[in-house]
Amino acid sequence: MSDHLSFPRQHARTQRFTLGAPRSLTVSPDGERVAFLRSGSGTDRANRLWVLDVPEREGGAAERLVADPGALLDGAREELTAEERARRERSREGSAGIVAYAVDGAVRTAAFALSGRLFTADLTADTAGGASREGSRVRELPVAAPVIDPRPSPDGRHVAYVSGGALRVVAADGSGDRVVAGPDDGEAHVTWGLAEFVAAEEMDRSRGYWWSPDGDRLLAARVDDSPVRRWWIADPANPRDAPAEVAYPAAGTPNAEVTLTVCGLDGSRTEVTWDRERHPYLARAHWSAGGPPLLLVQSRDQRDQAYLTVDVTTGRTAVAHTEQDPVWLELSTGVPAWTPDGRMVRIEDREDARVLVVGEEAVTDARLHVRAVLDVAADGVLFTASAGRDAQDPGVGEIHVHHAGAAGVTRLTSGAGTHAAVRGGPSTVVSGTAPDRPGAQVRVLRGEAGVPSALREVARVASYAERPVLTARPMLTRAGERGIPAAVLLPSGYREGDGPLPVLMDPYGGPHGQRVVASHDAHLTSQWFAEQGFAVVVADGRGTPGTSPEWEKAVAGDFAGVTLDDQVHALRALAASYPLDLERVAIRGWSYGGYLAALAVLRRPDVFHAAVSGAPVTDWRLYDTHYTERYLGDPATAPEVYAANSLTDPAGWARGGPVRPLMVVHGLADDNVVAAHTLRLSSALLAAGRPHQVLPLSGVTHMTPQEQVAENLLLLQVDFLKRALSVA
Repeated sequence: MSDHLSFPRQHARTQRFTLGAPRSLTVSPDGERVAFLRSGSGTDRANRLWVLDVPEREGGAAERLVADPGALLDGAREELTAEERARRERSREGSAGIVAYAVDGAVRTAAFALSGRLFTADLTADTAGGASREGSRVRELPVAAPVIDPRPSPDGRHVAYVSGGALRVVAADGSGDRVVAGPDDGEAHVTWGLAEFVAAEEMDRSRGYWWSPDGDRLLAARVDDSPVRRWWIADPANPRDAPAEVAYPAAGTPNAEVTLTVCGLDGSRTEVTWDRERHPYLARAHWSAGGPPLLLVQSRDQRDQAYLTVDVTTGRTAVAHTEQDPVWLELSTGVPAWTPDGRMVRIEDREDARVLVVGEEAVTDARLHVRAVLDVAADGVLFTASAGRDAQDPGVGEIHVHHAGAAGVTRLTSGAGTHAAVRGGPSTVVSGTAPDRPGAQVRVLRGEAGVPSALREVARVASYAERPVLTARPMLTRAGERGIPAAVLLPSGYREGDGPLPVLMDPYGGPHGQRVVASHDAHLTSQWFAEQGFAVVVADGRGTPGTSPEWEKAVAGDFAGVTLDDQVHALRALAASYPLDLERVAIRGWSYGGYLAALAVLRRPDVFHAAVSGAPVTDWRLYDTHYTERYLGDPATAPEVYAANSLTDPAGWARGGPVRPLMVVHGLADDNVVAAHTLRLSSALLAAGRPHQVLPLSGVTHMTPQEQVAENLLLLQVDFLKRALSVA
C-alpha cells in the first residue's frame, strides 16, 4: 500500500467513519446534562465518557470529560472475556474503551465495565468550575470479575451486574457485593441476567434484567441453553487451538429455555409464570413507574403474541392485549411501555399501516410508517417514522422525529435526512444526517416541555469523526411500477453523453436491512465503487424495512423469488433513466446481500454477469430459529420451502446458459453465519463442475473490524469485478 490516504484505508481505519462521532446519548430528567460516548479522534477506537452541560440559551455549552479508559487502566491493554466478545459481536460493536454505560434515574451516576472491572462515574458538576460533587469523578468498585452489563438502580444506591453467569448487586459505595440469583451446582449451561443468542441477535433485546422503579427488586431472566445443539467453530490457521463451543439454535432445533424471576434485594424470589408452551419467546420487558412489569411474549412461529402484566407479589401474569397476524408480527424498538398515567404504548400493523397506539387509540395513520418509540413522557410520545403509503411528501430514505401529544402529531425534524432523538425535561437532543453532508449533526434543543414547536437550538455536541476523502452523490429515486426505493451513484467525472457504464448492484435486499437512506456516509462505499468506473445501484426491494408492512411481508416463504425479482425489476426500470450497460452487470453484498449476490448469478445469469458474495447464508437450515422460522417456517413441516430458497441445491440454479464468475468471501470465526454455508456452496459448485473462487478470512467474524482486512477486502473486490466485466 502507498502512503496516500485512499478511501479503502480511511474507511477501514475510521470504522466506516463512526470513530470520533458522539453516540449513546442520554439526557437527564431535568434537561441539564447530556451524557454521551465519543473517542478522541476519527481513528481512535477507545470511547470516553463525556457530559455536556446544557445552557439556558445558545453559546454557553461546556463539555466535560468524565472517564478516560486509558487513564483508568493505567495504559494497560483492554482485556475482553469470551462472553463480552460475544456480546459485542451480537451488537456489531467494533470499537473499544467504554462501549456502553447505564445510568440511574436522575442521570447523576453512570456505571460501565472496562476489562471486566466495574467503574462508576459522577456525572454532575458544581457551579464553580466542573469539579464533581464528591471530588473524584470516577471510582472502581471492588467486585467479582469479570463484570458484564452493569446498571445502577434508579435511586442510585446499588449497581447490578452479571459475573460468572450470576446476577449480582453491590452498594454504590462498593460494599455488600453479593449474588442475587445464580446457577446452582451442576447447572453449567444456566446464566442469569443475560440475553440468549436469538434475543440479542434477532429480537434486538440485549439485556436480561430490569430494575424496579424504586430500586428494591430486579426482574431477572434465567437462560438455560442446555437444550440447544452445540456447534464447534475451529480456527484452521491455528490447529493447536481447541475449537470454540457455540450453542447455536438452528432453524427447527430447540431454543434456550427462558424464564423470569422477581428477585428482591432482601433475598426474596418470586417466579413469573405465563403460558410458555404457547409463547416461549420473551421478546420485550419493561418496568417503570407507570405500571407493573410489562412483558411481550411470542409464539415460536411469531404469528401470535401477548402483552402481559406481572404481579410482582405472586408472579402471576395477566393478559393486557393480544395480537395475531397470518404472516408474522414485527418487533419494534421502544415498546411496549407505560405512559406516566398508566396507558400502554405499542406499535401495531393495521390495514397495511404501521401505527403508534397509546392506550387503545391509534395516534398515527397511513401517512406515517412508525419505526421506533424514543421516549414516553407526561406530555406525549417521541417517535421516528418514515413516510407511509398515504404520505403527501414521500421522501425516499427519510426518517424523521415526531411528537404525539395533546395537540396531535408534530414533526420535529425537517429537510432530507435521517434523524433520531433523546430527551429529558425541556431538552431534546436530535441527531441527523443528510444526503449532501458528511457525518451527523447532534443538536441540543431546549424549550417548554409539552410544546415541541417551541424548541430552539442552544448547543451542539462536537464530532471528531474524519471527513471522507471522497464525496458521495446518491441520486435517490423510486424504480419502476413497484416504486422500489433506490440510489444511483455515478463516477464524479461522468458527463452526459459519455455512454453507458458497467453496472454494480450493491444491495442488502433483505429483512431489517435498509440501504437506501437519505444519508451521505451510508453511500460512501458505493460511491467509491462508482469512482472505479461503475454505475452503482442500491435497491431496497420487497422485504426491506421502511415502506409498509405489506412490503416487508411479501417475502414470506419466498426469499429467493421476491428479493431477486425486485433487483431485476429495479435494474431494468432504472436503465430507462440512467446510463446503465445491461450487458455488463455485477452484484455484490454481505450477509443477506451475499446470499442475494450468489443467488443472482446462479439463477439469473441472463441478467447478472459476476458476483461477490460475502458471508452468505446458503442453506437456511443452518441459520437461527427466530429469524429463519419467521420467514420460512419450520423446516420439518416446510422442507420444500427451505429447498426452494437454498443456494446449495443445484435444482434451483438456472439450467443451461453461461456460468458467471463468482467470488465467495467468509470469515472463518463467524458464529452468526458460520463458514459451513460457504463450504457447502463451494462443494455443490465443485460437484457440478462450476468454477468459482473462495476467499477465507482467518480469525474474522461476521464483522470485519480489522483495519487491513477491511481495506484490502474492498480492493480485492473491485479488482475481481473489473476483471469479470472487462472494466479498464
